[in-house]
Amino acid sequence: MELGGQGGTRLGLMAVLGLWGCAEDPGRGAFDGGGILTVGDDTGGAEGVASGAGQSDGGTLGSLDGGTLDDDGEGGDPGGEGDPKFDLSAGESGGPSCATECCPYEFSIIWIANDYQGTVSKIDTKTLVELGRYYTNATQGAGRPSRTSVNLLGDVAVTNRDPGSVTKIAAQLHNCVDTNANGTIETSSGAGDVLPWGTDECVLWHVPIDTEGFDSGPRPTAWEGGSAAADPCTTDQPRLWIGYKDDDNDAIFLRLDGATGAILDDVNAGFWSGDGDKGPYGGAVNADGDLVVTGKSDDEPAIRIDAESLEVDDLDVVGDSFEGGKYGMALDQQGNLWAASHHDDQGVHVYEFDDEQWTTIDGTGGTQLKGIAVDRDGSAWAAGVEPCRLVRLDVASRSVVDDNIALPGCSSPIGVSIDVDGFVWVVDHGANKAFKVNPSDYTTQQVEGLLGPYSYSDMTGAGLGLVVNPPG
Repeated sequence: MELGGQGGTRLGLMAVLGLWGCAEDPGRGAFDGGGILTVGDDTGGAEGVASGAGQSDGGTLGSLDGGTLDDDGEGGDPGGEGDPKFDLSAGESGGPSCATECCPYEFSIIWIANDYQGTVSKIDTKTLVELGRYYTNATQGAGRPSRTSVNLLGDVAVTNRDPGSVTKIAAQLHNCVDTNANGTIETSSGAGDVLPWGTDECVLWHVPIDTEGFDSGPRPTAWEGGSAAADPCTTDQPRLWIGYKDDDNDAIFLRLDGATGAILDDVNAGFWSGDGDKGPYGGAVNADGDLVVTGKSDDEPAIRIDAESLEVDDLDVVGDSFEGGKYGMALDQQGNLWAASHHDDQGVHVYEFDDEQWTTIDGTGGTQLKGIAVDRDGSAWAAGVEPCRLVRLDVASRSVVDDNIALPGCSSPIGVSIDVDGFVWVVDHGANKAFKVNPSDYTTQQVEGLLGPYSYSDMTGAGLGLVVNPPG
C-alpha cells in the first residue's frame, strides 16, 4: 500500500541522516586476524582482533536481496551453503566505488531488537522487508537486547542487558569487513538467515560489560552526531555513550570509540537513588554531544553529562514540579527532554533546559505510557497501554492532539521511532510485531515475525538527526 503526504519531511530527514554516507572506517586497516573485534577493559571481557580488508563495491542496501520473514518468525538454520556472499570488486553496479567515492544511500532502515532471540532485525522502512537478522552476543539466543542507537552513518549499536555488552553492526555493505579475506562479504539476508556468532562480517565489534545480571545491565545507549552531522562522507566515526549500574549501585557511563569500541571515557555519576532497581534507563545525546539520561521510577534522577567537561548535572525530579515516573524519553529539536510516564494519569513530563523546570502535559488517555519519539513536523508520539494505543502531542503548545490512535491487533507496545519519511513506528513486545503508522490519516501497516521485540530507544537515527540538524 502506498502512503503519501510526507515528501517534504522525507527530503529533509534524508539530508540529516546521511544520504551519501559511505566512508570506510580508517581504523580497520590496523587490525589483522579474523572474527569480531572484541574489546576488553577493566570491566572484563576477552581481547581480540578483527580483519581490516574494507574493500567494497559501492552497493547500497537497496541492492541486497533481503529475505522475507518466516511464518513463525524463527531464525532458521544459521550459516550453511545458503549464506549470502557479496562480491567486493568495485564499481560493477555502474555506480561509484566506495573505496574512493561517497556512495548514494537512502537512509531507510529501522533496527529492532528481538529480546527473546538475542538478535536484532534490520528492516527496510519503505518495503517492510527484513534485510538481515544478527546475533547481538556470543550466547546466540540470550543477551536480552533492548536498546538500539543509530548513528548518522547508518551503523547501529545494540546493548544487551544480560550478559551486559554492546555490539556495533554496519548498515551498508561497503562498511562491512572481509575478515577471512576471500573477496566476499558473508552476512545475513533476512530473518531466516542468522549466521553463527563471529561469522557475519557486518558485525564489527563487541564490548562485554561486567554487570551483575539483568537488573544492572546496560540500558542507555546513544551515539554522538560527530562530524557526520555536517559531512555525511566523513571517515570520522562518532563516539558512543552507554550506561549501567555497578555493584555499588553507582551509575557508570562509558564513552566508546565508534571505530573500535575502545573505552575513551569512564564517568561515575554516583549513587543511583530511587525505588527502581535497574539503574539508568533511557539516554539520548543533544546537539552539543551531552548525554541526557533518565531513571524509570518516580524519584530516580534525570541527569545530563557535559560532553567536554564530563560534569554531571542533576535535573531535579523531586518536589511539586514533578509528579511521576519516566519510561520512554526523547529530545525535541530544541534539546528539551520529553519523558512518558508509566503511571496512570501522569501524562508526559517535559524538562526545559533554559528554564531548568519540569512541566507535565495531562490528558493523554488516563493510562500509562511507554516509549516516546519526536518528529520533524512538531509532534511527539507516545505508546500507550491498557488500552494499547498511540498518543499524539503538539510540541510547540505542549498539548495533546489525539489520546487514542488505534493500533489494530496491538498487545503491549513499547518503543516508538520515526522513519526517514516521517512515518511513526511502534514496536509491540507482546504481539511480536511492529506497526508503521501514517501520521496523516493514522492508517497502519505491520511487520510480523519478530520475537519479543523490545527496542526502546532511537531505532532509525531520526532522533539524533532531529537535534543535531533541526528543521528550519
